[in-house]
Amino acid sequence: MKALWYDRPYSHSVREVPLPKVRDNDVLIRVKACGVCGTDLHIHEGEFIAKFPLIPGHEVVGVVAATGKDVKGFTVGERVVADNSELCGECFYCRRGKALLCEHFEAHGVTMNGAFAEYCAYPAGKVFKISHLSDINATLLEPASCAAHGLEKIRPDLGSSVLMFGAGPTGLVLAQLLRNNGGCHVVLAANAGAKMQLAKKLDCADVYVDLDRKNPEAQYRKLKEENPYGFDIVVEATGSPKVLEDSINYVRRGGKLVVYGVYSNAARVSWPPSKIFGDEITILGSFSETYMFPTAIAYLDGAEPKVKVDGIVNKTFTLDQWEECLEALKNKSANKAAIIFE
Repeated sequence: MKALWYDRPYSHSVREVPLPKVRDNDVLIRVKACGVCGTDLHIHEGEFIAKFPLIPGHEVVGVVAATGKDVKGFTVGERVVADNSELCGECFYCRRGKALLCEHFEAHGVTMNGAFAEYCAYPAGKVFKISHLSDINATLLEPASCAAHGLEKIRPDLGSSVLMFGAGPTGLVLAQLLRNNGGCHVVLAANAGAKMQLAKKLDCADVYVDLDRKNPEAQYRKLKEENPYGFDIVVEATGSPKVLEDSINYVRRGGKLVVYGVYSNAARVSWPPSKIFGDEITILGSFSETYMFPTAIAYLDGAEPKVKVDGIVNKTFTLDQWEECLEALKNKSANKAAIIFE
């Protein structure tokens, strides 16, 4: 089969590789589309938790091509998506119900081969059927699962005020989930441009702050003046350490700061412990997801979806156009991209 192969960071090629081995409980998926996100750029650079050699791609959409001998409930040709995580079930954290922190956490497209290939194989328990979403929009079910995990970590009180920095794909989904689950006043602040126009079209927030890319300081001051008590929940979803460091200054006393972006391994922030202590601020990290695909499908894959994603994927590429795809991620012309297969 044809696949995108990395033998080490930055070093990749499109080549013919053997079909993935189908274990007794695996579903073999013929890939129709696979989402591309900022994490893939970090993987390209050898960061995140990537292991090489590697076939990347962790947001798979496809059809059932075959099943292992122990698999039940799937028929060849059914449309499916897959949760990319594989967990040991036996380590210190798994035994305590904290599977996401598994000491042997593996992820297709990150630490083991993924879906930037014509075929991929996943455990049947991690494969889910879909109905209404297009192949392109269904690539957002994995990011939406991560957003659903973020919502579970935040657990907003009814009537919460929310400030979100960043209008990337998972941020737009999380903003909608927060509005549907306790966030009665959501303010979205991000650089002016296409992403914010899309956010408004999708009705992601109650208030939009279109930040000036060169000099947003006046808008930041106005945001603080108009919200003197800050916000119950502040979500940093840009991946910028500078924005994260300042985000704490918008958190209401007794509020929560959510570290939601993906940052470089070298990134550092500095916060005064006295503020965290005296204001009783809770700082939350939200990394990936486990067992949230059914929730994401329930919100996105209905005939009248509760969370809207039309237009979030704005560029598609083939495997042979991977360099173009990387450039679109780097120059930010792609809000969200997908690799498509015939």
